[in-house]
Amino acid sequence: MKKLLIIISIILIFFTIDKNVNADVIIPEEAIRFRVLANSNNVYDQEVKLDVSMKVQEEIFSLLEEKNNIEDARNTLKNNLDKIENVVERVFKEKNYIQTFKVSYGNNYFPEKQYKGVTYNEGEYESLLITLGKGEGDNWWCVLFPPLCLIEAEESDEVEYKFFVKELIDKYF
Repeated sequence: MKKLLIIISIILIFFTIDKNVNADVIIPEEAIRFRVLANSNNVYDQEVKLDVSMKVQEEIFSLLEEKNNIEDARNTLKNNLDKIENVVERVFKEKNYIQTFKVSYGNNYFPEKQYKGVTYNEGEYESLLITLGKGEGDNWWCVLFPPLCLIEAEESDEVEYKFFVKELIDKYF
């Protein structure tokens, strides 16, 4: 009887934990998005887009790591657009990529996006936008503030989750 109660309790805990772990991330009303538009959809343009997005994220996270409110984040981004442009120029140089680009901060258009079962509405959002070349390729985007980009970057199929309950089951059964 005791084992049956333990097993039922464990099953209930697993269902509760699973629901919390898989909760969707919703973008808050006050957020700053980041979008990189590729020149085109050819493989090299898309590769450069991803390199630009990763290198710019690294720069931005170092700039924003101690910012606790949106106003500080907003001012920091506006005051450091030249640093962000320098990062894009470095990536272009490393990749021997001969294109123009534009870095802008303000209200920029985002198309509707479906991601992990959540629909993000199209519209004008406060954001940092980097347009590579003609900007006619697929885009990459995330949320800079609050730093939701980090949440996605930390997700991995190789993460090992350890639960106290599972350890109990392994130990006693």
